[in-house]
Amino acid sequence: MSGITEPRGWTKGALSATSWLVYFFFYAPILVLIIFSFSDSRNASVWGGFTTSWYSDFAANGELTGALWNSVRIAVVATVISVVLGTMSALALERFRFRGQRVFDALLYLPVIIPDVTMAVMLLLFFAQAAKWFGFPKGFGTIALSHIAFCISFVSIVVRARLSGMDDKLEEAAMDLYASRWQAFRHVTLPLIMPGILGGGLLAMTLSLDDVVITEFVKSAGQETLPTYMLGQLRRVITPEINAISTALLAISILMVTIFFFLNRRKV
Repeated sequence: MSGITEPRGWTKGALSATSWLVYFFFYAPILVLIIFSFSDSRNASVWGGFTTSWYSDFAANGELTGALWNSVRIAVVATVISVVLGTMSALALERFRFRGQRVFDALLYLPVIIPDVTMAVMLLLFFAQAAKWFGFPKGFGTIALSHIAFCISFVSIVVRARLSGMDDKLEEAAMDLYASRWQAFRHVTLPLIMPGILGGGLLAMTLSLDDVVITEFVKSAGQETLPTYMLGQLRRVITPEINAISTALLAISILMVTIFFFLNRRKV
């Protein structure tokens, strides 16, 4: 009977060194970003002493906080709608058989496969025609709909992965005990797939908050999100305020992952 052989000698040392190198490659830029967000120099890449003034400037900047509020609102709307529609599509594809299922399944993966620029151009043309024929203006609505369009696919993939590992005989057993289909879903299926739904929602929220390319194409002139605002700032002047904004976004992302981790532990 074969088993896993533990590395020894120089092999163990090489694997350990490689692991530390990978960690350094991933996390050193993040550490540098956080450190330079406290720099007193106006140059984002030069250390000029310790200060927290860039965070207070960030909080006092009306345009920046407005862009952040837009990002949060759009991300919440896109996440809620994409979680509902993505979960429904995952259940339909995993639990039922219907005409055109393979085509629908293939189309659902398109936003994951195609480049962001291609999708941005398609959405731009679509909303241009919508504005022409129906008077639908670019702004909050077009950004939210665009984010929903690509977030649904990611949510559906995560929920389907959870559903594929679930024994459907549990639902059958619940219905054998005189539970209706809705009761079986609510008390059996939904709790079991909830970690997948939460994971898909977290992924959708992150993708929406971070999106730049698609948002830049479909937004109106005065409707900035935080990533597009940061992009505009980088084109003009780079100050440690950008580092402070990025650090704040990093802290929000870590908080979201931590919340999901503890919720997932309670569900398992």
